[in-house]
Amino acid sequence: MKIAKYISLAFTLFFLASCEDVINVDLNTAAPRLVIDAAINWQKGTDGSSQKIVLSTTTDFYSAVIPKVSGASVSIKNSENTNFVFSEIANAGEYQCTNFDPVIGETYVLTIIYKGETYTATETMQSVTPIDNIAQKSNGGFSGKDYEIEVSFKDPLAKNYYMVKFFPDIYKAPSYEVIGDQYTNGNEKAWNFSDSDLKQGTNIAITHYGISQDYYNYMNKIISIASSSGGGSPFQTPPATVRGNIVNQNNIDNYALGYFSLSEVDFKNYVIQ
Repeated sequence: MKIAKYISLAFTLFFLASCEDVINVDLNTAAPRLVIDAAINWQKGTDGSSQKIVLSTTTDFYSAVIPKVSGASVSIKNSENTNFVFSEIANAGEYQCTNFDPVIGETYVLTIIYKGETYTATETMQSVTPIDNIAQKSNGGFSGKDYEIEVSFKDPLAKNYYMVKFFPDIYKAPSYEVIGDQYTNGNEKAWNFSDSDLKQGTNIAITHYGISQDYYNYMNKIISIASSSGGGSPFQTPPATVRGNIVNQNNIDNYALGYFSLSEVDFKNYVIQ
């Protein structure tokens, strides 16, 4: 198995525990910062009209509750000035659009107005080639004794960047990896995934994304930081803050966390045999 940069993507916090008394350390608490989960994903075989954006805020280290954001104005506009409004789902921190029109190569502008400040981001929808084949072996992983799957796809003759999400039903949160095609342009490419806990009957949900170069760079940093700190979420406070493409037009210092991305995706379920 090639060495992959995997992370668990979940809105969770780490808790340190031992057999001794638990000690809570007083930490400096920063003002809450807006967190924007604006991943527009168009699954092959669907019209992509139903899309969702999730808004929350950061919180202190010891809190297990992610604060939901209500009362924001959320919309996405395409190059023809068609405005797609995302309506709030009450008490969910979610904003939903049911008439979005995804077009490969189209450029979209996200606008979020919250507490009198306007946040914007611009991104282009990326295409993805379909998954060609999923192969399995039982002598994979670092130990050479684990189940391992190889998910292959054809890379077109153009500059492309990809992300994959593996979500086995034995996990509480998915794992991610990103790759480019700088040295393998136009060739067959593959994702590899293994885990010592995989067994016959384990279902793995596989989502294969086409992403932009900027989003690849962003996620590569997030994955590197999470990996070096023992795993974690890109939405919890990392050792170093990685800014996305979302800009506060009123106060640049009051920036939001998160990224506005638009991806065509291919999805497969695979059951370990």
